[in-house]
Amino acid sequence: MRYSAPDFSGLAKRARTVGRNAAFVAGTGAAVGSAAFGYGLWEKNQFGVREENLAILPPGQQPFRILHLSDIHFVPGQHKKAAWLSSLADLRPDLVVNTGDNLSHVKAVDPLLEALKPLFEFPGVFVPGSNDYYGPSWKNPASYLFGPSLRKKEPVPLDWTKLSTEFGLGGWIDLTNRHQSLVMNRMRFDFSGVDDPHLQREKYAGWPRGTSGQDQTPHLKVAVIHAPYQRVLDHFTRDEADLLLAGHTHGGQICVPGFGALVTNCDLPTWRAKGLHTWESKGHTTPVNVSGGIGTSRYAPIRIACRPEAVLLTLTERTSAEA
Repeated sequence: MRYSAPDFSGLAKRARTVGRNAAFVAGTGAAVGSAAFGYGLWEKNQFGVREENLAILPPGQQPFRILHLSDIHFVPGQHKKAAWLSSLADLRPDLVVNTGDNLSHVKAVDPLLEALKPLFEFPGVFVPGSNDYYGPSWKNPASYLFGPSLRKKEPVPLDWTKLSTEFGLGGWIDLTNRHQSLVMNRMRFDFSGVDDPHLQREKYAGWPRGTSGQDQTPHLKVAVIHAPYQRVLDHFTRDEADLLLAGHTHGGQICVPGFGALVTNCDLPTWRAKGLHTWESKGHTTPVNVSGGIGTSRYAPIRIACRPEAVLLTLTERTSAEA
């Protein structure tokens, strides 16, 4: 019997076909990824203002406008961002609230202060985020999808002392683990703020106290925080805050159109990654505005389906049914 060598030509042909298909899929994936990255680089500079209305003022009070800034993550050379920040003074807010993460570079303090200078014309309050104390570090961008980010053992220090001092010289009030009252538009605003919960540095100072019977005069309790962890929202809601303002989440930063955020970088549910919502705890309910943020880490400089935003929140008087 003559031996015949097996015919592997068909197998080889199928292998070549599979190889071509795999190469096509890989090439298509790379092209899609490159296009998405390019789009994300473009979208991160599409700055806008989200406008919200909230009827929480005591009856008889005039409308009051709060400009909420968060997560600027400034880097030297961001001229478009700087010009846009300066232009926000044209909105003529009654108050500016800055909820932290202003920096993303050790040399960012001076150009950021120059960009924000027009806003020092208005009263303001602020608290820090982790990226005011420490600079970001390079990491695999995919790690953002697997839970809250962790601080490096040897982080790069940022000049938060200088930035907070200059904010103060500009007239803004530091609410880091402290409270303060301000009278604006003939009404008292009681503020209470905390240091960054993402670093577990929050300490509750309560609300300002003054003369007896002060709670019977028109006033509003406003809590200011960076990272909206549930434990902090629970505390201020149970402590009868009238409004909570927070940032940190970047709105998810990379979102899926029609679905929304994949992560919040804290324990906040993803559907609350940005926007005006209500928070409930132990029978109390408080409106919460979570800013989608203005910037990104300089090591992950993209946004997808989540454009950078400042928030203009117009407070109006409660209706007679709500009073």
